[in-house]
Amino acid sequence: MTNKTDRIIIFDTTLRDGEQCPGATLNIDEKLVIAKQLARLGVDVIEAGFAFASPGDFEAVKKIAEIVGTENGPVVCSLARAIKADIEAAAEALKPAVKGRIHTFISTSDIHLEYQLRKSRAEVLAIAEEMVAYAKSFMTDVEFSPMDAARTDPEFLYQVLERAIAAGATTVNIPDTVGYTTPSEFGAIIKGIIDNVPNIDQAIISVHGHNDLGLAVANFLEAVKNGARQLECTINGIGERAGNASLEELVMALHVRRQYFNPYLGRPEESQESLTNIDTRQIYKTSRLVSNLTGMLVQPNKAIVGANAFAHESGIHQDGVLKNKLTYEIMDAQLIGLTDNQIVLGKHSGRNAFRTRLKELGFELSDTELNKAFVRFKEVADKKKEISDWDLEAIVNDEIQQAPDLFRVELVQVSCGSNARPTATVTLRTPDGEELTDAAIGTGPVDAVYKAINRVVNVPNQLIEFSVQSVTAGIDAIGEVTIRLRYESKVFSGHAANTDIIVASAQAYVNALNRLYASLQTQQKPEEVTAQKV
Repeated sequence: MTNKTDRIIIFDTTLRDGEQCPGATLNIDEKLVIAKQLARLGVDVIEAGFAFASPGDFEAVKKIAEIVGTENGPVVCSLARAIKADIEAAAEALKPAVKGRIHTFISTSDIHLEYQLRKSRAEVLAIAEEMVAYAKSFMTDVEFSPMDAARTDPEFLYQVLERAIAAGATTVNIPDTVGYTTPSEFGAIIKGIIDNVPNIDQAIISVHGHNDLGLAVANFLEAVKNGARQLECTINGIGERAGNASLEELVMALHVRRQYFNPYLGRPEESQESLTNIDTRQIYKTSRLVSNLTGMLVQPNKAIVGANAFAHESGIHQDGVLKNKLTYEIMDAQLIGLTDNQIVLGKHSGRNAFRTRLKELGFELSDTELNKAFVRFKEVADKKKEISDWDLEAIVNDEIQQAPDLFRVELVQVSCGSNARPTATVTLRTPDGEELTDAAIGTGPVDAVYKAINRVVNVPNQLIEFSVQSVTAGIDAIGEVTIRLRYESKVFSGHAANTDIIVASAQAYVNALNRLYASLQTQQKPEEVTAQKV
């Protein structure tokens, strides 16, 4: 492939850069669930992790390479510093993948060279060339990133890229590591590379950018106009600091405005062919899945996937939409998989109907997972007369994608009222199988529940976020609770769904505590890895 390709390659780094977002740490099983959904979404490349960073990261990359990296699946990629040990770990973890990619990087900006690497430009040139060639000895698909490229002297950037491509890089990635650049500047950087790197036609130009100034998506679209053909992005735009360029925003911008972008990719302006391989109908489901598993809520006014993205409050807007959707909607909600809230199942529905509907929604469950989810479905169906697709998604996500099952909520009982002191009694099953009960008084029922749980678990922590959202409308709606805890410098998230928000609050809190408890029990001290970002 060369930069003359007439479509955009979508490189998803949710499982690598996205996971660096505080509190978004995922276990191996959760990463695999997301990777499978990313494959259904149609991403071209999944950056599955940083294999050298920890044994957990290595195993996650290896498992995703084995299960998702099939003949018809996406390319599976691992990040690696321009160090032999990193590259060897990446190559080993990626062995099971039919299509693997090593993504190696080194800083190139003067500020990074002086204060972080403490190396000269000549040394960096030599390292980049040597390490790309070393990665190439393991696999044909090698990506190279000059970290902090947006702040790198252009002439030096051209030299590094030329040497990396000559050494075997098939993709060269231009990162705006600190989210500093603007669209016109970023476009000029890409144009400068095409005009000044003699062998650039032998590699795909990729872009990676952070959203510190809220410009990441705009920067990427300008880069496309100037020749970039791979976009490195994350679901919901999650990632370090202000996050990454948002996959759903990029894909839908290219889809809705394809007649504008077609000429930049050498296509007839009127072409209706998609500019990416993404199945847009999987966007909303993927967004919800990543939000649930990471505990990173999607803001209501978030473009494309926010709760208000297709809502109209203004009377003028409502009138226009009722007459013709095109008056105030530039895309159909069904295009991203947001369908009418059809009622499909009830308490009399059987296991086969339940399994069939879950398959239609994109869930592929083992027999054990199906049994757990079906029991939970029946419990909810006894409380809710009508079960929607959104309810089913909440049930399945909550039941089969849990934190380590160490402490378990057995009983939650609260007493509260306008003239009463909120009191909670909880019973937890401990990791040893013992049932412990305690009670506490709080400022409200949830506070009382959490204080009682803390008395049982006895692990110090600070609650830093508590959020409740309803899955559907109605007084019997399932409530989803997401919480985040801090312990020392680490953040742990918990998520649960229930028709009783007090019970959901208790379960979410215990989920987060289980993650914290598991971290304390199995704390590993891998060799320190720095600069885990591009």
